[in-house]
Amino acid sequence: MISLLIVDDEKIIRRGLQSVIERQFPDLFKYRFAENGEEALELLRQEPADIMFTDIRMPIMDGIELLDQLQDHPVKPEVVLLSGYNDFVYAQKGIRFAVKDYLVKPVIREELFAVLERLMLDIKKREERADQAGEDASLFAAELVTLHLTQKDVDDAITPNKLRQAGLSWLDAGYTLGLVTQRGGSSQPSSTDAATFRNQIAELLQGHMNWMLTRDGKGGTIMIASDPDMFYRLAEQWGLSEYETQLRIAISDSVQGIEQIRWAYSQAKQTMKYGILLPDLDVLDYAGISDRNERYVVPMELIGRILNLLGMGRGDEIKQLLDQILDVRIISSSEIGYLERISQLLNEELFDKLFRIYGLKVFGLLMKYAPVGHIGNFDRFEDYYQSVEQLLDRLDRFIQDRKEQVPTEQNTMQKVLTYLQTHYADNLNMAVVSNHFSLNYSYFSQAFQEFTGESFSNYVRRLRLDKAKELLVHSDLKVYEISDQVGFENVKHFTRIFKDTEGITALEFRSQRRRFETE
Repeated sequence: MISLLIVDDEKIIRRGLQSVIERQFPDLFKYRFAENGEEALELLRQEPADIMFTDIRMPIMDGIELLDQLQDHPVKPEVVLLSGYNDFVYAQKGIRFAVKDYLVKPVIREELFAVLERLMLDIKKREERADQAGEDASLFAAELVTLHLTQKDVDDAITPNKLRQAGLSWLDAGYTLGLVTQRGGSSQPSSTDAATFRNQIAELLQGHMNWMLTRDGKGGTIMIASDPDMFYRLAEQWGLSEYETQLRIAISDSVQGIEQIRWAYSQAKQTMKYGILLPDLDVLDYAGISDRNERYVVPMELIGRILNLLGMGRGDEIKQLLDQILDVRIISSSEIGYLERISQLLNEELFDKLFRIYGLKVFGLLMKYAPVGHIGNFDRFEDYYQSVEQLLDRLDRFIQDRKEQVPTEQNTMQKVLTYLQTHYADNLNMAVVSNHFSLNYSYFSQAFQEFTGESFSNYVRRLRLDKAKELLVHSDLKVYEISDQVGFENVKHFTRIFKDTEGITALEFRSQRRRFETE
């Protein structure tokens, strides 16, 4: 597994990143967390990390100082900075520490996934380069093909002479490219597992002509053969062998010349996605999926209805909507992008929204069903459908249970108001108060608004103004002293807010109220 260290002083951000990443890349990362740079350094001394996401602004030790301290470490992680919109100057400082990338908070899912995929590819390449050091010259052909697949602008390096030296002249006569995987196996096997897998395939293909095995730069196994029937023979021989797993092979159209290899690879990758819809086929052929329907409209409105129904105890209606959204008749005849888009919308418009509302309270449930985050985690469409159905049922019951706890939550909100009455002069914000009561930030904001009828910031401002008015009437403190005692950041801010709210200045208010009391 890839070791990922997330450094941020806000727990909701640390766990939120884990939730989003785990649903896209389940069981791929080993997670560790730190609240500041000092804690992160201690964790890295105990065990190195492959990747580190770190916030810039943190107490005790910020992200820039953490990077500075890391320069003395013998093993450094790949670093991604997390920054706010106003932190660009600080983010620039990370350039001298060879930071790989930075993400602006709130983090966008697609940008996060793109950064992770680049870093995983870099790590894989580094591991493979280490493995290659001991390989003998017989792997020259495989390395040549991998180089052409994974690096651009290498056409000049792949000369006819090099193809002859590698024994690949037969590519000019035509070939088919296949991606070869084991069903139910990890989508990201270790270098050792991948090498063993290729050796097992090679044993079954001994005696055949004009074929080769190589890698795609992402841990996948590629087979190239002049005769497409060889893929079917391989699947058949594998099934007759003692291996417990089953093969799944996705093959391209027939192409000619090494310059067509990237096109053939892209066809095979696209074809492999259809395994979820064609689970009984060992070999998936691009020719069989290239003419699928692309005209169906994704049912966004139905997904919104499910969100509205969750927690209302109307499971039968949710099931009917899910049957319409994941209609197997439509999906079976559609281009795979249709199902991918539905899966993406279920994540973004349903599961992510529920996490933003309920936070850590629903985190464990979403993590249990993390594979639902991507259809590539399932061998069969039926398994994907069943997991989504089960998750929706669990979420429906979870929200129903939360509604039954409303009296308890009202009691919590009353405690929050009591806390504010006592601590109004402190440096208050929603993050501080929600953390004090162990409530999710987004949920706290919504619950506070519903309970009080106004936003948190308006309530605190009104509370401080009320306290200030009491001091203006019943004390001889100066205006700047009152401003400080009730919690305003400075007297200029206090006088402006007071005038905007009351229509008169603080001194005019004092004079007027004292005159009323005298009369």
